[in-house]
Amino acid sequence: MDKNKYINVKRFTPDVNFGLTLDQVENRILNGIVNIDDNVSTKTVSEILKNHAFTLFNFINLILALAILYIKSYRNLVFMGVVVCNFFIGALQEIRSKKIIEKLNLISSNFATIIRDGKKAKVEIEKVVLDDIILYSSGNQIIADAIILEGKCEVNESLITGESDLISKDFGDMLLSGSYIVSGSCKARVENVGKYNYASTILKESKNVTKTKSEVMTAVNRIIKLISISIFPIGVLLFYRQFNVSGNDLESAILTTSAALTGMIPQGLVLLTSSILAVGVIKLSKKKVLVQDLCCIETLARVDTLCLDKTGTITEGSFEIDDIIPESGFTENDINTSLCLLVGSLEDKNETLEAFKKKFTAEKNIAKAEKIISFSSERKWSGAFFQKEGSLVLGAPEFIFFDKDEYENIQEKMKIYSKNYRVVVLAKSRNEFIDNKLPAELQLMGFILIKDKIRHNAKKTLEFFKKQNVDIKIISGDNPLTVSKIAERVGLENASMYIDASLLNSDEIKAAALKYTVFGRVSPFQKKEIVKSLQKKGRTVSMVGDGINDVLAMKASDCSVAMASSSDVTRSISHLVLLDSDFSSMVEVVAEGRRAVNNITRSSSFFLIKTIYSFLLSIFFFFIPAPYPFIQIQGTLISTLTIGIPSFILALEPNKNKIKGDLFKNIVKKSLPVALTVVTSMLLCALVYSIFNIPQERYSTLTVVLAGCIGLMFSYKISTPLNKLRKFLIWGISVGFGSSIVFFDSVFEIEPLNRTNIFMLAILMFITKIIYKMFLNIFEKLPRTKIS
Repeated sequence: MDKNKYINVKRFTPDVNFGLTLDQVENRILNGIVNIDDNVSTKTVSEILKNHAFTLFNFINLILALAILYIKSYRNLVFMGVVVCNFFIGALQEIRSKKIIEKLNLISSNFATIIRDGKKAKVEIEKVVLDDIILYSSGNQIIADAIILEGKCEVNESLITGESDLISKDFGDMLLSGSYIVSGSCKARVENVGKYNYASTILKESKNVTKTKSEVMTAVNRIIKLISISIFPIGVLLFYRQFNVSGNDLESAILTTSAALTGMIPQGLVLLTSSILAVGVIKLSKKKVLVQDLCCIETLARVDTLCLDKTGTITEGSFEIDDIIPESGFTENDINTSLCLLVGSLEDKNETLEAFKKKFTAEKNIAKAEKIISFSSERKWSGAFFQKEGSLVLGAPEFIFFDKDEYENIQEKMKIYSKNYRVVVLAKSRNEFIDNKLPAELQLMGFILIKDKIRHNAKKTLEFFKKQNVDIKIISGDNPLTVSKIAERVGLENASMYIDASLLNSDEIKAAALKYTVFGRVSPFQKKEIVKSLQKKGRTVSMVGDGINDVLAMKASDCSVAMASSSDVTRSISHLVLLDSDFSSMVEVVAEGRRAVNNITRSSSFFLIKTIYSFLLSIFFFFIPAPYPFIQIQGTLISTLTIGIPSFILALEPNKNKIKGDLFKNIVKKSLPVALTVVTSMLLCALVYSIFNIPQERYSTLTVVLAGCIGLMFSYKISTPLNKLRKFLIWGISVGFGSSIVFFDSVFEIEPLNRTNIFMLAILMFITKIIYKMFLNIFEKLPRTKIS
C-alpha cells in the first residue's frame, strides 16, 4: 500500500456522534477523496472492433477481395464469408470479456449508513468519503477500511484472509473492506477509500481479465505468422509470373494468385478452432458451467496440478453434527432436549449454530429463556438461562472448563475426539449467569462431535483427477491439521503431508510448493507464490477458489475456477464459474476440453494440408512455365467439400482420450504426407500440360479432380474406423464432389468429362495413390521429435 497516499490531505477527526460537516464532505468530493476504485480501465467497444478489424489477416484478404471485385468475378468472393465469421466471433468474445471486467465489484452493498452533521443518513457507497463516520451492525459488509471509535463487534474475514474463525474487534481496531459483521455493532471512522482499501490492494493485479494460454491458438498463430512473413513477396512474384504465362490475361492472373494466397492462409482453421470451443461453451452451459474464456476449457484439459481452497470445493462451507456422546448421568435424549431449548433461543449467526439449528429445531422449544449470552470469539461459548432448566452452555471445552483440574478430567477424551472432529461440549448449572460470565458448578452433559460437511461427490471427483495423473494441492487459510483431516476423509493421496504456511518466508514457500500436499494458514499472497512456484517447475496449474483471498492465486494460475457461491469479484475474474457450485462439474469440463483439443488436432490437419500445398505450389509455379493449377472458385470447391465439411463434422464428435504429444507436431505429421502428394500430383499435371500441350481448361480440370480425390482419400483415412456418422460423411462429400464436377462444371469453370479426360485421370490417380502411400510410409517411420 502507498504510504504517501494521503500525505497532502488534511485529515479530520469528527465527533463519533456528529460526523463530518457538510462543508468537509464537499471538500472531500471536490478533491476526489471518495470511495471509488478507478483502477479498472477497459477498451471501448469501438476499440475492440477496430483491433479485430484491422489485422494483417483481414488486410490480406481485403486486398484479394478488392482485386476480385475489380475484375467483377463476384462468385470468387465466397472466401470472405469465413473472414467475416472470424471477425464476429473474436470481437464478440472480447466484448463479453469487457463486460466481465466492468462487473468487477468487490462490495455487494449499495448503501452505507453514516453520520453527517449530527444526522444519520444512507448514502451510496461511492459517495462515502475519507473520515466519514459509518454505523455497522450484524450482517453489514465493510465497504471501506475503517477504525472503530465506539462499540464492539465480531467480524468474518474469510473472504479476505481465508480464515473461517470469527475475529473480535474493539476500540481502535481496523475493519477491513470486504469482511462483514457477524455480531455486535459499532461506529467507525473511514481510514481508506477507493483503490487504497485493503481489498483493492489485493485486487490491484486482478483488474483485467487475463486470457488463458492456449496451445491450440498458439499453434494456429504460429502457422499464420510463418505464412504472413512470406505471403507478400510470394504473392507479388506469383502474380507477375502468372500474368506473363502464355494465354493468361489480367483476370486469370488475379484469380490464380488469389486462389494461391487464400489457400496459404488457414482461414477456416481460426473459424474451426473458435467454433469447436464455442460448442464446448454451449455444452458446458447445459451442465451449469459458465465459461468466460473460450480457450480455458482447452487449458483445463492440459492441467497437471489442481490447487483447491477447501471451503466450497471439498466441503460445502457448512458443518454437520456427526455424533453426540453423553457423559455419565445423562442420556442422549437429555442432551437433545436441552439443545432444542438452547438453540431455539440463541440468535447468533455462524456456521456452527446453523448446524445445530438444522438438527435441533425450535419447534421443540416450549420454554422461554430469561437471559441469553450470545457467542463471542473471545468467550468461545454461548448460553441461556431458563427458569426450570437452569443455565445451559454450549461451546469450546477448554473455554468452558478452563480450570486445570476440570479440563484434565476430559482431556484424554478430547485428544481422541479432536483427531477427526471439531469438539463442542454442552454443560448445565442450576446457577444463573452473572455479568455475562459462566455460572458456578457447571456440569458436563456430553460431547457433540462436528465435522465439515463434505460434498457428496468430492471423493469421486478427486479419484478421477488421481487417475488422470493430476496432482492435487489443498491451499487454505484454516488450520493445517484440520484441513489435513478433511483431505484424509475424501481419500486425498499424501493428505498427511501438511504445513503451516504462516511459519514460512517467501523462499520457504517456494521450496514447499512441490513437497507438500496440504497448506494451512496461507495468506492471499502466499497462495499466489505457491501457484507461481509450481508453474516455474513446468506445471500447468488450475486454481479453484471462492473467496477474495483466492483472487491473486486464481489470476496467476493457467486456468481459474470459481463457484457460484463465491464472492462477486472471484466469479468476475475467473475463467470458469460452476453455477451450481458443484466441484464434480470439473470432470465434465476436463472431458469437454479433451474433446475440443483432440478434435481440433485432427481437424486442423485438413486446413494445414491446404496451407502447405498452396505455399509450395506458389513457389514452384513461379519457376514452372505453366498456369497455377486452380482459380479462386475451384479452390473454394476443394476447400469446402474435402476440408471444411469433414473437419467441422469430425470436430463435434465425442473424444475423451488423453492429450498426447505436441499439438503443432501432431498436426504437421498428419498433414505433410497429403500436402506433398497434392504438390507432386500438381507438378505431374503441369508436366503433362507442358509435354502434350493440352488445353488449359483440361489442365485445370485434371488438377481440381486430382486434388479433390486426394482430399477424399485423406478424409477416409482420418475417419477410420468408420461409424454411421463417418460413413454418411464420406459418402456425402464424395457424392457432393462428383456432382459438382459433373452437373455444375460451368459454375466451377471445369471442362466436361469425356473419355480422354477420364483416361488421363485414371492414369494420374493410379500414380497419385502410389505416391500417397509412399509419403505415408515415410512419415509413419519418422520419430515424432523429428517433425518440426
